[in-house]
Amino acid sequence: MTRRPIIGGNWKMNRGTPAEAKEILEKLIPLVRNINSVDTVICAPFTALSVACEVVKGTNVKIGAQNMYFKEKGAFTGEVSPIFLKTLGVDYVILGHSERRDIFKETNKIINKKLKTALSIGLNPIVCIGEHLDERESGKTKEVVQNQINETFKDLSNEDIKRTVIAYEPIWAIGTGKTATPEQAEEIHIYIRELLAEKFDDDTAEQVRIQYGGSMKPANANDLLSRKNIDGGLVGGASLQSDSLYEIIKAAENSVK
Repeated sequence: MTRRPIIGGNWKMNRGTPAEAKEILEKLIPLVRNINSVDTVICAPFTALSVACEVVKGTNVKIGAQNMYFKEKGAFTGEVSPIFLKTLGVDYVILGHSERRDIFKETNKIINKKLKTALSIGLNPIVCIGEHLDERESGKTKEVVQNQINETFKDLSNEDIKRTVIAYEPIWAIGTGKTATPEQAEEIHIYIRELLAEKFDDDTAEQVRIQYGGSMKPANANDLLSRKNIDGGLVGGASLQSDSLYEIIKAAENSVK
């Protein structure tokens, strides 16, 4: 089965003014205009989402948020409703990023709530999973990943998981310059698909897109994206420049030819 690659640019808190969003997107849009075999998603801070959604109208670039709350409305000061995101024109939302898990102590249970709400609202979730360096070095990578999948995807239907993008991000490779080798990344992507087959069924598992997140850049994108089970990338630093992100998107396009 051929899965459509998806490249997500995660600006984190490095770009976020309306002017910055407009500048980067206006440079990116003409570069990717004729790339029709790859889904391109830019995940911007809340402050840039309104402008970003306006700039990409009528193009093949989609906009994602970096987080959301699991309630649609209420007395939750400082949080952002998924309804607000949907109203702006946001299509995707990152959930469970390692920085949310580590810094803000989000649990699998909380991420599961967010995931269900996002799906019910019509947002396309990108759910992050992955292990720390000490967990990898102690041989616990598969145990950690299995627990995250079992708890984060609890009580989801087959159709729900098919709409969900999974981003495997070895936490030790995020923002460190270190990257899992293509062989290491593919091994865990295969394992994730095996877990999905057990939890749902083989056909469903084959349809779920699994990205690699962890210092993907133009220099290593071809090697990573050429692997059978790596269906794209969740890109951090390299997404801050339209030219470097374009090179990664081209690598994804080449992987399906």
